[in-house]
Amino acid sequence: MDDSVAKEPKAKKEPKVSTAKEDVNASQTPQSGSETQNKDSNVTTTPQSDRDSKEAAKAKKLKASKASKKKGVSKYRSVKYKQASEKVEKSKKYSLTEAIDTAKESSYTKFDGSMEIHLGTNAKNIRGLVSLPFASGKKLRILAFGKGAEDSGADMVGDDAKLNEIIRGITSSFDVIVTTAEWMPKLARAAKILGPRGLMPSPKNATITENLKKAVTEIQSGKVEYKTEKGGQVVHLTIGKVSQSSEEMAANVKILFNSIGKTKVKKAVLSPSMGMGVKVDLATI
Repeated sequence: MDDSVAKEPKAKKEPKVSTAKEDVNASQTPQSGSETQNKDSNVTTTPQSDRDSKEAAKAKKLKASKASKKKGVSKYRSVKYKQASEKVEKSKKYSLTEAIDTAKESSYTKFDGSMEIHLGTNAKNIRGLVSLPFASGKKLRILAFGKGAEDSGADMVGDDAKLNEIIRGITSSFDVIVTTAEWMPKLARAAKILGPRGLMPSPKNATITENLKKAVTEIQSGKVEYKTEKGGQVVHLTIGKVSQSSEEMAANVKILFNSIGKTKVKKAVLSPSMGMGVKVDLATI
């Protein structure tokens, strides 16, 4: 090749002209961490200081609520309630007869309200039957097992099918079981269900007997059931009407105490359906 022949000069590259479409795409694509950060900064967030102040306000409100409860902030009470409360000394323990009279005076119902006694005991699962001579409680539903159950006057007659229901924990259809001794081995299979509920028949309350008719008649004629509230140690029982004499209600209370056992009772309060609770001096019962 002849060196004299001149070499052709290389063509110069022309600068690339970007189109409008490419410019738009480039502007939409994040090119750096700073742009991503700017985009994220548009999201609305609650500053930490605001969250802290809200939590502090909540805590303050809760603290104030607890403080007001400790101080015994009173609820709204009606005029009748306030008038009734003036007749009773809350810290005083009254003799039985005086407590009954005071509770009757504090009653402010237009109807003949009931008089109730509330007993704080030292044990759970206290339950039994008692015949109060001057009071009528709710009608008890009686389930009878054994010979003569059909003619006893009981609300239900027990059989193997009924026993199987009890073993499965179904006891809502009756309040008392009376039975003959021959059925006790069978009922023992349900002892884990009946025992904790205070429904297991016992000679102590005459629910194991060979004379089912007599037992049913006694229960229906005036025996009432007492029991501690579920999971608690308090017995609630109606002992009469406000219109009854104080002597009759006092007799009911004494019989109830003898049935439960005076050593099991720690405190007693009498109260009408609507009225004030009156503490009773146990030494006077």
